[in-house]
Amino acid sequence: MQQFMAMLKKNENEHRPPTKLLNLAGQLCQELQSSSPSLEELVEAMMGCKNKRYFLTNIHVVRACVSVHIHKGQHDAACRLLEYCKAEEKEELVQLWHEIHYRRVMEKQRTDFLTPLQKFRCRKRNPPPISICPEGLKNRNYSEEVRQHLHRFAAEVTANPNKKQREGLARDMNLQPTQVYNWFANYRRRKKS
Repeated sequence: MQQFMAMLKKNENEHRPPTKLLNLAGQLCQELQSSSPSLEELVEAMMGCKNKRYFLTNIHVVRACVSVHIHKGQHDAACRLLEYCKAEEKEELVQLWHEIHYRRVMEKQRTDFLTPLQKFRCRKRNPPPISICPEGLKNRNYSEEVRQHLHRFAAEVTANPNKKQREGLARDMNLQPTQVYNWFANYRRRKKS
């Protein structure tokens, strides 16, 4: 940590920090995950320097910064940091985005966990910004055509198709057999309720 702080001070006026310093930052962030005061000190040092944007290309640094902000209850600052960072690991950034919003809801409701439904609602209310998720969130709903085909099969043939029927439906609609299995399981569940 002292070596990092010394290197950071030495290179604070450089346009771009040396790669060795950026790699050391990521390594330290990984190692100090559970050590809150040291991690806070490290994050403050990196975020206090002029060229902090270079540190925010490393996913370990980003994760550490978000963790410190969440720990301090600074959810908006954590969100802004994610929008501003240039880390390549987009899926992990989306996960961090959701984690921030889960924490916010847990604090508001004074609970230690959220049910899957609460998490789903939280994700729907707080979709990640385009800067993190340029292609948008994956739509898990099937097209109208596919849904009609599945509904027709359920009504006219059976709501509980066997393995061979599911595989045929999957081939016809370019789905995985598991997707067809789950669709029918959910269909039967909806019909019961």
